[in-house]
Formats: sequence, C-alpha cells, structure tokens
Amino acid sequence: MKNRLPVLRAERGWSQAALAERLGVSRQTVNAIEKGRYDPSLPLAFKIAAVFGLAIEDVFEPEESEALHAE
Repeated sequence: MKNRLPVLRAERGWSQAALAERLGVSRQTVNAIEKGRYDPSLPLAFKIAAVFGLAIEDVFEPEESEALHAE
C-alpha cells in the first residue's frame, strides 16, 4: 500500500519518533509503514489519518495490482 507519510511528516517538521509518539507506536513501526514493508491495521490507519487531519484515502492508496484485484 502506498502512503504519503514521509511527505506529510516533512510538511509538519515531525521526525519518525515524533509521529510514533503521537500514534502510540514505535519509530520502527512508522519506518516500516513509510517504506511499505508493513500495512497498518485499519484502526491504526484511521488514527494516522486523524493525526494529520485528513481522510484515510488522502494518506493511503492501494498499489495498482491491489486496486485491480478489488474490482
């Protein structure tokens, strides 16, 4: 799943550790989500979107192959 976390964090001047603290997860978890190695649970994805004040689809989008399988 693609995400805009690095861009959104940079816009706010937040480190991975600062975002992790806001979310109640480890910095390693934030790093893994940003790199696409870990897809967050639905509750965590909603929490991430809420921290940025955005809708979940403004933060996350499926990879092209995932979108094709959903149709």
